[in-house]
Amino acid sequence: MAVEPVGFSQIACTPHEARVRIKENWSRVCDEVSLAASQSGRSLSEVRVVGVSKYVDAEITGLLVEAGCHDLGENRPQALMQKAKWFGSTQAEQASKIRWHQIGHLQRNKVRRLVGLQPLIHSVDSERVLEEIHREAMAQSLLVEVLIEVNVSGEEAKTGLPAEQTAGLFERHATRVASAGTQDAGARVSGLMAMAGWGTDPQAAQPQFARLRELRDQMRGLTGWELPELSMGMSGDYQAAIAEGATMVRIGSSLFRGVLK
Repeated sequence: MAVEPVGFSQIACTPHEARVRIKENWSRVCDEVSLAASQSGRSLSEVRVVGVSKYVDAEITGLLVEAGCHDLGENRPQALMQKAKWFGSTQAEQASKIRWHQIGHLQRNKVRRLVGLQPLIHSVDSERVLEEIHREAMAQSLLVEVLIEVNVSGEEAKTGLPAEQTAGLFERHATRVASAGTQDAGARVSGLMAMAGWGTDPQAAQPQFARLRELRDQMRGLTGWELPELSMGMSGDYQAAIAEGATMVRIGSSLFRGVLK
């Protein structure tokens, strides 16, 4: 059963303190990501921090947007849609700055409503889901960016497409896109996403991230698509992911340190 997000009445500090601490946390995370990028010969502009806001409700999420985080990641499509509606109706200026990211597992029956918000969908882990997103996006005349989630650790309990099935999925989707006759609607594959294995330390995670980068490069050669995005790395291992070319890191609990009980 999904845990409901935390609201102001449940936090470990006052709302004012929460605003201050989230701003400090955001600044610290950006500095740490910038340092990790610099150490890998890259710049902060090459790495987008996706703030994982699944832990908190819309009002607390608003404090994160105030702090400067404009890429928000949600696990549950329903939560993403509810928050997007809340921002649209009460925080129009903030809403215009937000890019939504669907980072959790996506079921086909949630695709129709989600597509209308045009989030970046990180968690496409099967051809059936990719086909459904493409069909709905075509029907709504929308272009929806997606990432193919790959199980680079090989753990059976992990979601993600087995690496050896990736080429077939890309080939079939390339045929699907070509037959659509338009580049302005449908599902556009923009890259790959992965999570390191459970309990993997950063040193052990780095080879897994390297495999994802190598797989992305292979898919570039296969399709001729740019595939600019690599979504990999979370609070405990994002430095290793950045070293291997991550363009997006998904940071959650670090942003709410001192706020959540």
